[in-house]
Amino acid sequence: MGADRLIAAAVGALALAGCSATDAEVGSERGRVARVTDGDTLRLADGRRIRLVQVDAPEPRTECWGEEAAQELAELVPPGAAVELERDPRLDDRDRFGRLLRYVTRDGRLVNVALVERGAAAPYFFRGERGRHAGELLDAGQSALAARRGLWGGCPAARLDPDRALAAGPG
Repeated sequence: MGADRLIAAAVGALALAGCSATDAEVGSERGRVARVTDGDTLRLADGRRIRLVQVDAPEPRTECWGEEAAQELAELVPPGAAVELERDPRLDDRDRFGRLLRYVTRDGRLVNVALVERGAAAPYFFRGERGRHAGELLDAGQSALAARRGLWGGCPAARLDPDRALAAGPG
């Protein structure tokens, strides 16, 4: 009988804390943006470094459209913005630099896909692994390429190849 009460108390505490089995299963987390590092990386106020998973943006100062890509990400998730982070269990949790690999959502909009739609990043499936939003990312990339949005209109050397890191050419 004592164990039943303990379990009921623990379940009640989790409910009051706003946790759910769905959040735990999907790997949903929350955070507040401190700053945008580049076109596919941001730092949260608590110090976590987030690399937007399944996308690749040109590097600022060295690649074509790099500065613009960082500006696009900063527009989508400005400092102070509350974001939701989603881990894809099909993919790695962290990259080789220790950054968390996450889908980022702000105000119900998947930022990873929005960056690709704007032509500020390309879909990138590291080791050919396709996560839960791969189809959306591919559609967004093909649409941006066809419309010559962003880097697709500004960087003649850029090629859409989701199985390779983006090479946008010199900046």
